[in-house]
Amino acid sequence: MESMKYWLIEHPSIVSFRWSPTQSYGGTWWFLISAITFYIAAAVTLHLLLKFFRRQRAVPLGPIPALHSLAMSLISVAIFSGTLFSAEAEARDTRWLWRRSRTTSLEWLLCFPLGTRSSGRVFFWSYVFYLSRFLHLLRTFMVVLRHRRLSFFRLFNNSVLLIMSFLWLEFSQSLQVLAILFYTSAYSVVYAHRFWKEIGLPAKTSLSFTSNFQMLLLCCNLACHAGVLSLHHLRGGCNGIGAWLFNSLFNAAFLVQFLKSYAQKHSQRKTTAMSALPNAPTKQPKSHT
Repeated sequence: MESMKYWLIEHPSIVSFRWSPTQSYGGTWWFLISAITFYIAAAVTLHLLLKFFRRQRAVPLGPIPALHSLAMSLISVAIFSGTLFSAEAEARDTRWLWRRSRTTSLEWLLCFPLGTRSSGRVFFWSYVFYLSRFLHLLRTFMVVLRHRRLSFFRLFNNSVLLIMSFLWLEFSQSLQVLAILFYTSAYSVVYAHRFWKEIGLPAKTSLSFTSNFQMLLLCCNLACHAGVLSLHHLRGGCNGIGAWLFNSLFNAAFLVQFLKSYAQKHSQRKTTAMSALPNAPTKQPKSHT
């Protein structure tokens, strides 16, 4: 346990981490905009090429989807654990300061004090989460190659998450600790379920479980946003509130898109289940002679 904590929160690279556009890989606006533009252009081009050549069969990818799902699940677990232990360590190390300002642990998780810099353990794992978003983008190309599907919701969602995770670091935004915990817990479950299915094992957990789990986390995220807004007015301001407002708009748009997709999938499952039911036997009227 102590060895694991060392690699998660006490390693010198973690403790001394500092976000810097000139020293952190992918830390510039130019890199972010270029990466998103290339991602959208490459995904759309691949989709159009498959349609142009009228390829009906799925492109065989071998074990790549399974390995990708396994890697994303393990990385999400590592980020979740590192963020959780880092938040506990920060609470332990700065407890004396919190007592002077009468700040509780929950208030710190929701609202960073004004002047907070993107450095230390928590922001190291926020940076790892940001980098993991680039690995997450690869799934779009796997879906296009295997199922020849490309939706606006997927492109929008992945691009927004990349921008949001960048803003967390660039502006030391409040609420990011809880957001990372919510996202990584969801990804660890969803990608573990996908890996289980990719290797051919029977998956007793249905798709509705992962969708309901994501819905629960989105509701918790929405409640936390309300907490940030109230603390911002009650305690004189939260750090990175401008970026938080920008992210809130993205979250609202994502929530609307997710609810539409969730309702559509639920309606399709209900229709499929109803069509699979056997016809009820009809009673023959008795003849009176």
